[in-house]
Amino acid sequence: MILASRPTGIAQAEHFRIEEAPSEHLGEGMLRVRNSHVSVEPAMRGWIADIAGYAQPVPLGAVMRALAVGEVIDSRAPGYAAGDVVIGWLGWQDEAVVSPDAVVRKVLESDLPRSLALGILGINGVTAHLALTRIGQPVAGQTVLVSTAAGSVGSAVGQIAKLLGCRTVGITGGAAKVAQCLDLFGYDAAIDYKAGDVGAAVAAACAVGINVYFDNTAGKISNAVYPNLALRSRVVVCGTASIPAWDPWPSGPRVERHLLVKRARMEGFVIFDHMSEYESSVAQLAEWVRAGKLRYAEDILDGIEACPDALAGLYRGENAGKRIVRLG
Repeated sequence: MILASRPTGIAQAEHFRIEEAPSEHLGEGMLRVRNSHVSVEPAMRGWIADIAGYAQPVPLGAVMRALAVGEVIDSRAPGYAAGDVVIGWLGWQDEAVVSPDAVVRKVLESDLPRSLALGILGINGVTAHLALTRIGQPVAGQTVLVSTAAGSVGSAVGQIAKLLGCRTVGITGGAAKVAQCLDLFGYDAAIDYKAGDVGAAVAAACAVGINVYFDNTAGKISNAVYPNLALRSRVVVCGTASIPAWDPWPSGPRVERHLLVKRARMEGFVIFDHMSEYESSVAQLAEWVRAGKLRYAEDILDGIEACPDALAGLYRGENAGKRIVRLG
């Protein structure tokens, strides 16, 4: 799957092109992986923007950058053999020839579905776990508020906060996702931002204040949250899903007075800064999954031809869990 043209906002199907190509030569130190599942991430919108964010833009004409999980079918790289299952930066493609630098880890959890390496046991679950615990630093009895609470990161944040003894409140869109937050992910309360005054709903659900705000959206939702921050609260900035483009730089209400008066702390989280903790985080997440303490939802599409519209569909809110494309 090739990035054919540069979108100005959210990429649509026409910005991608499917191309067939012969198998690449396997050079010394390389491995060949047959992908079984590829990931669709909200962050992809930034990866294909025409200006660099925390990662360089995907070049036009290049395979779309993506995490994928697959099986090594041939290897000339030490430490890898045919039959190994790996997750890495393998792209939206059926087969990838890469160096070991592209591999994030070997998938060792053979007792669990392989697709989980792209979700709850992958970058989404690890982001939720490390961002919440390292930056949010929740304490039992405190209130944790999560935006995009039914998403692949948000749903894990809410559940991990509950496991740590916190009261959890989620913000999501639509009655079905509110029900999912309450019934599947165990939130104590859930707010439908499409249903009315978000600020009033947050104030009612968080009457004693918000100790940790896990922000995946920015924009109007976050503006409604800030007045309800508690003294010495922590704000984890993990995503800006409500902002349609990386350029121009967003503007709007200011947060400094809230941070000053409430002596609050705000910090951004990018997973690439925490790769040394990835393996230990996956081990903890897998333990919770096996024990039935950490639930997940997957939204699986079939075939490489589903990729071009998969990202736009994510921003249309069509997914009912972690969006993954299963290859043939």
